[in-house]
Amino acid sequence: MSPVSPVSPIDPTPGRTGLVFDEPLLWVQSRPGRRGFSLPRRDVPEAPLDFGLVGEPPDLPELSEPQVVRHYTRLSQWNVGVDTAFYPLGSCTMKYNPKANDRLAALPGFAGSHPLLPAGFAQGALGLLWELERGLAEVTGMDAVCLQPAAGAQGELTGLLLIEAWHRSRGEERTKILIPDTAHGTNPASAALCGYTPVAAASGGRGILTAAAVAALMDEDTAGIMVTNPNTLGLFEEELPEIAAAVHARGGQVYCDGANLNALLGAVRLGELGADVMHVNLHKTFSGPHGGGGPGAGPVCVKAHLEPFLPAPRVVRGDDGAFAWEVDRPRSIGRVHAFHGNFGVLVRAYAYLRTLGAEGLAQASRLAVLNANYVRVALRDVLHLPFDRPCLHECVFSDAKQRPHKVNTQDLAKRLIDYGFHPPTVYFPMVVPGALMVEPTETESKDTLDAFIAAVRAIAREAEESPELLRAAPTRTLVTRLDEAAAARQPCLTG
Repeated sequence: MSPVSPVSPIDPTPGRTGLVFDEPLLWVQSRPGRRGFSLPRRDVPEAPLDFGLVGEPPDLPELSEPQVVRHYTRLSQWNVGVDTAFYPLGSCTMKYNPKANDRLAALPGFAGSHPLLPAGFAQGALGLLWELERGLAEVTGMDAVCLQPAAGAQGELTGLLLIEAWHRSRGEERTKILIPDTAHGTNPASAALCGYTPVAAASGGRGILTAAAVAALMDEDTAGIMVTNPNTLGLFEEELPEIAAAVHARGGQVYCDGANLNALLGAVRLGELGADVMHVNLHKTFSGPHGGGGPGAGPVCVKAHLEPFLPAPRVVRGDDGAFAWEVDRPRSIGRVHAFHGNFGVLVRAYAYLRTLGAEGLAQASRLAVLNANYVRVALRDVLHLPFDRPCLHECVFSDAKQRPHKVNTQDLAKRLIDYGFHPPTVYFPMVVPGALMVEPTETESKDTLDAFIAAVRAIAREAEESPELLRAAPTRTLVTRLDEAAAARQPCLTG
């Protein structure tokens, strides 16, 4: 690896980070009589409104169209976004996605298709869903797929409901689920929501689970295990086949959290390593924009023995090639989403699969892993690396080298904003105190990674020489360091 040149000192010129615009509220900008749209002259007779429909008008601002466009454009520039800057949010895959897929999802035949159309009028849309299910089954090594879940966490809950239904069909009522300490935080919440008691499974000294530890926890009351692979340390769970064997031996099921699948495409099919059910985050790995509250999609993929329990209805293809909805599924757990899922996200994922193809998907994963290891090696002399071994799609540092200077992970993250980068994930996974998780994704260039590395190295020097700079950061944004507890517990969301 070539040495990284130091980043330039921060340019004091206002506006260089795109985060210093001020913008008054729409109500402050309002002037009586301003309009953004003019209705055409009335060409029908005037008629009085029903008295019951008349009331006080809402307090809406009066604005011109340019005011509204500029207001929201400026607000959009207050944040660092994936379209404006490097966004290394670990465990969340905030990658730049092809805009062509957005245009495809907006085609009138897709965007205007009503979910209650009879199947005979929606053959194209049904065919897309049918082919997407088979594409995801191929990628994951599973036998059947349900596209309904609207997010990864809902996919988790759906998968656990399937496991619960399967046990119930065998006359079993199990009460516990094993959750590794390197799992995503939604896993124990999903287990509890499904009625299970989460049981913590500690990872070993190498940052991964051991089959022996799982076997020691398994019993006839345990419904199964939820494994994130690669886990939230960015490490591959090498003993998953042995772990699956231990769980199956006691009658349990193996749930794989596939939120980190972008590290495995074309290289590992989790279904072949013993997984019985898993979810995939289309809004992360397969091109759907991520963040801002959705919409997302978290399809659930299962082995054949769980297929009868999948949510209904399901797309089927008849002998004549026509697609239809199969509604009569007596063992199904029922719907988990209105209609058939977030269709626009599914169109984007289908376009991503078809345009990249098998080799393109594998190359995307190879680049994601390469980028993460490039960052890991380039920064391990200035940031503490708790598990100093090759990682997959993300690498996890800690603030252990900065703590003697009274600088913590949050200070490092806030200072990165001053350098024009979105902060990585902080304080997660919790198995690493002061964690700083970086996921570069496959879409970033070497130049971008070098600029990020240079910024982190500069910040590490500042932590030793001028730690007050970090403790005051960010200083170049319109809104500086927040009281995050107050912002979360006492939000002010009104104009």
